[in-house]
Amino acid sequence: MTFKLKTLAAAAALAFAAGGAHAQISGGVVKIGILNDQSSLYADLGGQGSVTAAKMAVEDFKAKDKGLNVEVIFADHQNKPDVGTQIANKWIDNEGVDVIVDTPNSGVALAVNEVVRTKGKVFINSGAASSDLTGAKCSPNTVHWTYDTWMLANGTGKAIVKTGGDTWFFITADYAFGHALERDTKAVVEKNGGKVLGDVKVPLNNQDFSSFLLQAQASKAKIIGLANAGGDTINSIKQASEFGIVKGGQNLAGLLVFLSDVHGIGLDKAQGLILTETFYWDLNDSTRAWSKRFAAANGGKYPTMVQAGVYAGVLHYLKAVAAIKSDDGTKVVAEMKKLPTDDPLFGKGTIREDGRKIHNAYLFEVKKPSESKGPYDYYKLRATIPAAEAFRPLKDGGCSLVK
Repeated sequence: MTFKLKTLAAAAALAFAAGGAHAQISGGVVKIGILNDQSSLYADLGGQGSVTAAKMAVEDFKAKDKGLNVEVIFADHQNKPDVGTQIANKWIDNEGVDVIVDTPNSGVALAVNEVVRTKGKVFINSGAASSDLTGAKCSPNTVHWTYDTWMLANGTGKAIVKTGGDTWFFITADYAFGHALERDTKAVVEKNGGKVLGDVKVPLNNQDFSSFLLQAQASKAKIIGLANAGGDTINSIKQASEFGIVKGGQNLAGLLVFLSDVHGIGLDKAQGLILTETFYWDLNDSTRAWSKRFAAANGGKYPTMVQAGVYAGVLHYLKAVAAIKSDDGTKVVAEMKKLPTDDPLFGKGTIREDGRKIHNAYLFEVKKPSESKGPYDYYKLRATIPAAEAFRPLKDGGCSLVK
């Protein structure tokens, strides 16, 4: 072989090695699909803010420097499982989407969970709450990142019962999320010596809560548990104030309350609410620095825990893709479970066999208007729930992946 041929052969080998580093990336692009509510009652807690968070994760990972071509797209599932399923199938079959992220609305999330499992892609759920995603419906292709109904029940529910709120009436969103949240909270209330006096199921995205609030008022329960979220939570709390329910001696328990909800309700009506979250922008220097960057890119709106979970989940996903040089969904999720998690928002943690991401949770109380120093300064920390206690024990979930 002549010197010239040897040189060409060596160059070809180097080029193959460099290209081969990401030869297993399908289509040469890692495609991230943000599937959530872009226009209705969950748009503020996820929506375009989740798209912004995902793009920040790609930027902070320095994907291009690592030879990864990453694209972020989004769609509105309209809170309809059939629409979410259609989008997921289209994305995976026709548009090369590798990972679906966010997906508030447990009905949609459970449907997408099955699509992704069947097609061997990745589902990183930040927005939906149902603990069934890491229980009876667990999948080797799904990671449940931010929070779930078991965590909410054992944070807010337990704290309220232990401080005297021992009789409950539930106002529950009538779909998978609300049913799971009521179920998990009822179990905690009864385990801790409380009683559930009744419940009422309410259609999703309801505007008038008057008849449901009157039933709750008539029950004489000390605590009215709001097993709903987003716009439904905002409407029920505002209308409860108009009915004078809290002034009449009953208390509201917001079982899933987001920063965006408190912003929409206002501190005058939301003050004193006890809630459980896994992220708050003002927890430490890292969360403050990231949240200010996020707000600057999100029209001044500060992040919810769902949007923080999208950022952290996408960041960890990209680390796993880079580590195994592949976007094969089942292999990527296995690598995500193997790698310890570490990001500026949730700190150090792990992903369990059942797909449950483990980190601290926090019990907060909403500040009085006089205690707030300005917009989004809304919470005061009552207790930190250690990661080992924040989520359902692995043995209790009924996940088929747990050996």
